[in-house]
Formats: sequence, C-alpha cells, structure tokens
Amino acid sequence: MAKARSAFVCTECGAEYSKWQGQCSNCREWNTLTELRLGGTARAASGAGAAQAARQGYAGAGGVELTDLSRVDLSELPRFSTTYSEFDRVLGGGLVPGGAILLGGDPGAGKSTLLLQTACHLAQQHRVVYVTGEESLSQVAMRAHRLALPTQGLSMLAETSVETILAMAERERPAVLIIDSIQTMHLEDIASAPGGVAQVRESAAALTRFAKSSGTALLLVGHVTKDGNLAGPRVLEHMIDASLLLEGSADSRFRTLRGQKNRFGAVNELGVFAMLEQGLREVKNPSAIFLSRGEEMAPGSLVMVVWEGTRPLLVEVQALLDESALGNPRRVAVGLDAQRLAMLLAVLHKHGGLFTGDQDVFVNVVGGVKVLETSADLAVLLAVVSSLQNRALPRELMVFGEVGLSGEIRPVPSGQERIVEAARHGFTRAIVPRGNAPRQTPAGMEVVAVERLSKALDAL
Repeated sequence: MAKARSAFVCTECGAEYSKWQGQCSNCREWNTLTELRLGGTARAASGAGAAQAARQGYAGAGGVELTDLSRVDLSELPRFSTTYSEFDRVLGGGLVPGGAILLGGDPGAGKSTLLLQTACHLAQQHRVVYVTGEESLSQVAMRAHRLALPTQGLSMLAETSVETILAMAERERPAVLIIDSIQTMHLEDIASAPGGVAQVRESAAALTRFAKSSGTALLLVGHVTKDGNLAGPRVLEHMIDASLLLEGSADSRFRTLRGQKNRFGAVNELGVFAMLEQGLREVKNPSAIFLSRGEEMAPGSLVMVVWEGTRPLLVEVQALLDESALGNPRRVAVGLDAQRLAMLLAVLHKHGGLFTGDQDVFVNVVGGVKVLETSADLAVLLAVVSSLQNRALPRELMVFGEVGLSGEIRPVPSGQERIVEAARHGFTRAIVPRGNAPRQTPAGMEVVAVERLSKALDAL
C-alpha cells in the first residue's frame, strides 16, 4: 500500500530533512524547519527490477536533442512596456513574455496599487487578467474608481484555487497574469493551509510552469516578514526570473522599487514613485526630490552621489554628534551599514586625528534611501567632521569616494558620470578620489582629487 510521508523543509534555503532539528545544517539558521506533508509513494523497485526500470527510462528519453551554444538565437527578447518608465527601468526595459516576477513589500507600501494601475493601462493594448485572492471584486473596483483608472478591458477574477486559475488561463491565454497574492493561493493536492511552505512553493511552481510554456508574463505579489524578507520558502526566489521589493516608510510619501534579482536586467536598479491621492506617480528626477534642503545650511549636512543600477543619484547625508553620557556611546545609522560606520570612525581617529569615542554619533540618509555601496564613505566622514567641529559645509559641495582602513581614498565605478550629474544640478565643487579625476571637467565645476583622508580634510 502507498504510504504518506513527511519531510521537514527549511523556510530560508529550502533544504529538506527526514526529521526535525533545531538548526538547518545548510544555511545555519535556527528554528526554520517546517513540516511538509508529501503524497503517497509506492514502494521502490529493488534488485534487477530497479535496474530494468532504469534502463527503460533512459531508453524512453532517447528523443532528446542537444543544441550547440553557438547556434542559440541571440536576438533581443520581445519586451513590452508596463506604461511606467520607472517600472520598466527596474525590470530592465519592460515585461518579458514568459517571465515570472515577484513583487514584495510591507503592508501598505503600494504593491496592489502599483499592479492595479499597471494592469488597467496595459489592458488598453494587451489581454490582462488580474486575480485577487485577498479582496473582493467590488473592493478592487472601488480602488480603481478612486484612482480614476481606465477599467475597460481588464478581466478580473476572485479566486484562490490554482487549478481553477490555470484552467482559466489555458482558455483565455492572457498576455499578462497578475496574482495578488501568492500567499493566498492553494492546490487541492497539498494537505496544508494556504500560506504554508508547501502551498507557496508548489503554487508558485505550477504558475511559473504555465508562464514558461504559454509565454504569459506572470506577476506575483509576495508578503514580507518582520525582518523585511519575502515570506515563504527561500526556493521561491529561485523559481522566478525577477524579484522586486517596494520600500517606503509610513511617514514618507515616496516609495522606492528596487530589483534584488533580475535575469533580464541589472540588479539593484532603483525606481522612485510618490504616493499621492491619485495613486503612485513616477518621479522622473529623483535627485531633485532628495535634495530639498533648507535655506540655511546646518553643520553635518553634505550631498553625495551614489550609483543605483544604471544611473547616478544625488542624496543628502546628515550627521549629528553629541557628547555622550553613557560609558558606551551610541552609533546609529539610518540608511547605512552601522558596522561600517563604526569602522569609518576608527579610520577617522587613526588617520584623521579626530577622536569621537566620547560622542554619540547619529547618521541619516535623507529621504529614506538605503545606500548599499561604499562610495558614501568619504561623504559620511566629512559630515561627521562638520558636526564635530560645528561648522557648516558649503551648499555647492559634493563628495564621493571609498575610504580604506589605511586611510587611502579609493576610486569607485562611474566617477565621470557622477561628476556630470552633480554639475547638472548646480554643484560647483567636488572632492573625489584621485582615481576618479575627470579627463574633462564640466564647465563651472572645480574638482579636488585626493588620495588620502588627511588630504580630504585639508581640502575642506
């Protein structure tokens, strides 16, 4: 008789185990193993019977043909636009037929709003089906009416059964299929509740297989955990072609769409949107938004140029130093790596001669932007020096560069493009690494190239 069995799957990396254990041996995370009920399995053949079955299986696969790599067609993939240039930028140029895209974000970030806007505009030119598993059709219609969206041509379905959705998709053959959200979908053959490891993994796999075979562009909405990671098994991110994260704090009207994985474009590409009463609107010039500074310059404020995906972005970094009453002064970084801030302060003391061990240090990147690259090192240190000495830096000054542990200022990629972007926004002075000194300085821009931290401090 067939016998049902269980497996324990790690929700972080997808590793499987025959019995429960406290720590996953693959990714070293604790308490991440969840029981997965598997269907009945027949007894395996043994001895000569198993060998004969294997030979028959290999013989049945004899019709498979191999393709030489040099003969693979390298023509451009037939993308089509989402009607939003910022969305297209993050995707690498638009939607790819047969591509599977996972859009995650905190509750209220605007995932459903962004996809509903995209679906309504795409439906004017393509066959689009929007499947909602969390809201009723009347709720979606009310939101579309409030946002004044064109609702003609968009096909809606309120359903959570994957079998029903696939049967509909086979019949309708849409160009775009939107699932909101993957955590509410379920398969009848899986004996677990929607949102569980097995249901999320198998539902996503079934929908992705249909997208690949039919050429339908698949958009999945995914929830995130309290740590900011996508909920569900880690293998979900390996199944899809692109993983996007919509970020934004509750007290800010700006939302950033960042590509974490993309098989068809650049990773860490950034798109900026503003949440208004009419829904999400594109921000064509993000640098101008993040540079809304006050009339009077305060100590600790400085503008830096970071590279996001394929374009430069000017953002303001602020530092505040205050004499600490604690034995262990605080080091708080918002939008930056706190561990790297502590390292930079040590470099400032060792090679800059400025002691901050008795100061609470607070550093913030204005606008809710998260800076992931090391080109912000020099700007952070100069902002810290400005606050420490209570002297404001010039408004027209721009800085970028990586700081090494020996006090050297190391060059960063795309230095020329960063300088040109700063000059375009009216900056007239820049402190940059010597390796990024431009061959042709933009008109009206004075570039100071430095190779040591001490030289950068002297340049102030």
